[in-house]
Amino acid sequence: MKGTVGELGEFGLIRELTSRLTTTPNVRLGPGDDAAVVAAPDRRVVATTDVLLEGRHFRRDWSTAYDVGRKAAAQNLADIAAMGAVPTAVLLALVVPAELPATWPIELMDGIRDECQVAGAAVVGGDVVRGDTITVAITALGDLRNREPVTRSGARPGDVIAVTGWLGWSAAGLAVLSRGFRSPRAFVEAHRRPEPPYHAGPAAAELGATAMTDVSDGLVADLGHIATASGVVIDLKSADIDVPAQMSDIGQAVGVDPLHWVLTGGEDHAIVAAFPPDVKLPARWRVIGEVLKASGLPHVTVDGAAWDKAGGWDHFGDSSAQGAGD
Repeated sequence: MKGTVGELGEFGLIRELTSRLTTTPNVRLGPGDDAAVVAAPDRRVVATTDVLLEGRHFRRDWSTAYDVGRKAAAQNLADIAAMGAVPTAVLLALVVPAELPATWPIELMDGIRDECQVAGAAVVGGDVVRGDTITVAITALGDLRNREPVTRSGARPGDVIAVTGWLGWSAAGLAVLSRGFRSPRAFVEAHRRPEPPYHAGPAAAELGATAMTDVSDGLVADLGHIATASGVVIDLKSADIDVPAQMSDIGQAVGVDPLHWVLTGGEDHAIVAAFPPDVKLPARWRVIGEVLKASGLPHVTVDGAAWDKAGGWDHFGDSSAQGAGD
């Protein structure tokens, strides 16, 4: 499509975006009315929202609009799965400059739609507004299917900590992009389009997970949220944490210990959970630590020692500067 968003106009843009959408049986009324109607068989709705801002969370010279769409949907759908719920629907609020090529928001919507299809959800509505900076805000909904939500506050001493999904891949990809390279491609793509294991969240709930979260801010930081909410200490065993050989090669090339990416790199949206020690975990789960009784303040340790190295994502902290492009 030629032309800009301004030339297409608000309603023309909405028509183009909604014409590309698919639906699911959970959607009783999709885009086109004052609001959508989504089935909630459980009679409870799990809801989350997140915002991506150009220059802070993505760069157009590093990621296509389609990449940004996949990423925006993924980070919200992963939050739904981390509660033990099944994603059902997504709403999009989009701010774009009038001079933006019209193809950009259309390709963005293609990415959001396709990521929703992976998770079993559908885009059911939203809003578009003119503004100076591209801003993508997603609200995702989910269904618990008669299970209780798995929160951050249920970990107990004696539980094991297990993870499924990738750790550190997005951070390694960001390091590659920041140095002007585009390979190894697998790590760059992991940064552009995370692949959360959506199925693992509801499956973990069925297995009896006592606490759970997705790794969006970094493994240590996100487990720190569980430790604080549960009033425990979580000790990670570095020998049990997988560091791929190619990630080690990248680390050697750029002078970074790859374990740092694994422990503090966010945006992979792996699922990490606490389980009772007698639970038999499927092969896709890797036990990487244990839950201990807190003798002082709840916190996370690595091999029994406090993790005192910088890392983890904080939008308003000193560490936020490192994520200006992720």
